[in-house]
Amino acid sequence: MSEKLTHLDHHGHAAMVDVSHKDVTSREAVAQGEVRMMPSTLAAIRAGDVPKGDVLAAARIAGIMAAKRTPDLIPLCHTLLLSKVMVDFVIDEAESRVLITCTVRCKGQTGVEMEALTAVSVAALTIYDMAKALEKTMIIGPIRLLEKHGGKSGDWVRGAK
Repeated sequence: MSEKLTHLDHHGHAAMVDVSHKDVTSREAVAQGEVRMMPSTLAAIRAGDVPKGDVLAAARIAGIMAAKRTPDLIPLCHTLLLSKVMVDFVIDEAESRVLITCTVRCKGQTGVEMEALTAVSVAALTIYDMAKALEKTMIIGPIRLLEKHGGKSGDWVRGAK
């Protein structure tokens, strides 16, 4: 590997990447994940009949909060002034799952992929936590980046050539 590792200093110690030389540009990332469950658990979530309360409302707030707290959770992430965090859910009865999609935007010197991925992850964990009294066999994942826009590397969309 001939490329210089970006998160190590000249002594080989962990270091936050210096982005001060980068231009401030519009950044956006979209991530997605899912929680698979039994149809009865999905029906209870849809009906609002889960003992802990409104599962998706709690998961939405948790996802938004997680995006805002990403630098506290992921080592060496930059603190960013996020301008938008949107967490959406699709109840997919055919696959017996809740599909979670998060879009994050900012104007900054580094991307928001980690914020979107963290939001989806914490929203999924919150769904599990809220519904675990009904079912402990729920499956979280896969969690993946769908697209990112802006910055020096430009746009990237999963599956695009």
